[in-house]
Amino acid sequence: MTTDEHAERFTLLRPLLFTIVYEMLGSATESDDVLQDSYLRWAEVDLATVRDTRSYLARLVTRQTLNTLRANARRREDYVGPWLPEPLLLDEHDPSADVVLAESVSMAMLVLLETLTPDERAVFVLREVFGFDYDEIAAAVGKSVPTVHQVAHRAREHVQARRRRFQPVDAAKTAQVTEQFMTAAATGDLAGLLCVLTPNVTWTADSGGKATAARRPVVGAHKVAAVLMDLFRTRRQLPGMRIRMANCNNAPAMVAHIGDHPEGVLLIEIVDGMITNFYAIRNPDKLVAMTVPRQISR
Repeated sequence: MTTDEHAERFTLLRPLLFTIVYEMLGSATESDDVLQDSYLRWAEVDLATVRDTRSYLARLVTRQTLNTLRANARRREDYVGPWLPEPLLLDEHDPSADVVLAESVSMAMLVLLETLTPDERAVFVLREVFGFDYDEIAAAVGKSVPTVHQVAHRAREHVQARRRRFQPVDAAKTAQVTEQFMTAAATGDLAGLLCVLTPNVTWTADSGGKATAARRPVVGAHKVAAVLMDLFRTRRQLPGMRIRMANCNNAPAMVAHIGDHPEGVLLIEIVDGMITNFYAIRNPDKLVAMTVPRQISR
């Protein structure tokens, strides 16, 4: 077997492997590191011993990802303010037609997955999103099949008890609400802004202590509207700042730049035609990957 065949098989499955790792880690940059390390290990494998490349590589990247998750546990405990996943800039391919994939990379789901243990998260992602068999998952996480059944059941119950009803994205409605929001916020139209916010809308900002941001979530339409009005007022005072719209985690997002450097990302979560959550990522370490659109797959 040649090195070219190793590379060809890995490249073919890379969007799938990246999506698996990202959903377990919530970090695009760390996912790239895991895939790089996994490829080096894969390049040493005798392909004649590989019966199912997809299953083998999923097992390989899962093991590497679990090591990273466990190493990150202490760092998450010491994190300043709310911790949010890295925003995932998607390419022109829209995953919304695949409802399972769209939900699995949504910011709301990734935040919820943070409440699982590393093993629960790995088992849930591999089973519920990617449909791997229990014996394949058992090999990936290093546990018996009966134990994996128990972990899967526990993780599934935990997620179902805490997640909201998920609906396929209505692209036209999402665009309309986003435009209404942008117009109201940019012009200082408080009444117009309140019209698109749910009463219990939540603003969560992640700065890691490295940028100015609220250290606790802000809840309630009037309070969040005040945050937004202040944000757009500040933006008008920074003539070098430009904002573009993007698709992050299958949601509309505002990406603020000064020069070539992203300064922040604001993801807008829309449910039933109303904005329910804002996720503001200000930590510069989490904006590094925003220059590279990603392909996701399952």
